[in-house]
Amino acid sequence: MTEAQSFDRALEDVGNVQMLEHVNVTVPDQGIASMFYVTGLGFTRDPYIDFGTLNMWVNLGDQQFHLPTSKAQVLRGHVGVVLPSLEGLQKRLKFASRGLTDTAFNCAEADDHLLLTCPYGNTIKAFEPSAFPGMDIGMPYVALDVPPGVKEGIARFYENVLDCTTIVDGDSVRVRMGTNQELIFTETDAPIPDYDGHHIAIYVANFSKPHSWLAERNLISEESDQFQYRFEKIVDPDSGDFLYTIEHEVRSLSHAMYRRSLVNRNPETNFFTYRKGNEQFSPAATP
Repeated sequence: MTEAQSFDRALEDVGNVQMLEHVNVTVPDQGIASMFYVTGLGFTRDPYIDFGTLNMWVNLGDQQFHLPTSKAQVLRGHVGVVLPSLEGLQKRLKFASRGLTDTAFNCAEADDHLLLTCPYGNTIKAFEPSAFPGMDIGMPYVALDVPPGVKEGIARFYENVLDCTTIVDGDSVRVRMGTNQELIFTETDAPIPDYDGHHIAIYVANFSKPHSWLAERNLISEESDQFQYRFEKIVDPDSGDFLYTIEHEVRSLSHAMYRRSLVNRNPETNFFTYRKGNEQFSPAATP
């Protein structure tokens, strides 16, 4: 008789948040932002949602950066991204750097990633797909710096209010977002800048339950429409104590933008490397 196999079924639990879709930070100059996010990083300006020079949506796999024109905002932490090749990324950034002089742009090599600073001060860590199996291009996580002593309360907030799976890991709490993304909060003794209005967008299956909990405590910051609302403050469900500020744009699965097909060009293709049929990103088309 064959011995029955044992599986940890909890590893497959997704929770209520189905997707972390975009990070929104404002930028003063669309040309400089395009030089970094499109020319340098190799991501794709959304060809279907166009705001002229007022905003730019940039596709990376199933996720996006939203970059409206205004005074620069800086996320208090960093964004993790996956690209097919760090070698190719370095070549593109070297070319793009000629248009990024007199900005905060920087690129440094680390053990398994490139540590990047965007022209306006946002930190991005770029990895190859081997670091995040199953994602060939995209945004596997967003990491936020928080003050000491709040990680347990943050874990309770996401577990109790948004029905997420969380793991407290050392100084961090990792909040699962869908099948292959995380929102990570890491305690630090370093000074944390004041919140400047940047936001993240998430899609949730149970849309009304978090809304009811937040509304009862006057924590809804915007009633956008039938399919979306926003909140900014994270509080401890047990004590009610304020813990952290980061605006969440919360969308239902009926929202028109949920899981729409995003155009992704092959970041390794340029004028000099062009081959017909190799324009669109696919794992087989990249080294």
